[in-house]
Amino acid sequence: MNRTIAIIAVGLVAGFASYRLSFTRPDPVAAGSSIDSELRWMKAELHLTEAQLHQLKALHEASEPRLRALGLQVAQLQQEFAAIEDRRRQQGEVDFLKLGRFVEARRHIRAESLAFSRQLVLASADVMDADQRQRYLGFVSTAIPLSPDSIR
Repeated sequence: MNRTIAIIAVGLVAGFASYRLSFTRPDPVAAGSSIDSELRWMKAELHLTEAQLHQLKALHEASEPRLRALGLQVAQLQQEFAAIEDRRRQQGEVDFLKLGRFVEARRHIRAESLAFSRQLVLASADVMDADQRQRYLGFVSTAIPLSPDSIR
């Protein structure tokens, strides 16, 4: 009986700790990994030509400023949520108007991020031939919904 309680307690503590870390720890900077390494992987996996590789690199480099801006907005939202959560813990109250604005902003940023990612994926796929496109879309469709109806 005591062992069961101890296992449940450890599980709850570990779950709570991971939950808290997910909101307080900043995300690793995506810019730390070079787009060149990702493109090298794509070239090898999809058998891209040098011309296709250059087109994809230009496309992704042109998208980088918008992706960085979206990343900054996500980081700002994480800070806002941390402030709401801190106030809830310290004062025992929730500013529901602020929480509502946060939820709406998060929904908007998520939809914008998904739409932009979808646009980048489809533009990248246009650079590829039919076989490459099919394999590429198979890879990315597990992470990014490709139908406009799924972006909400």
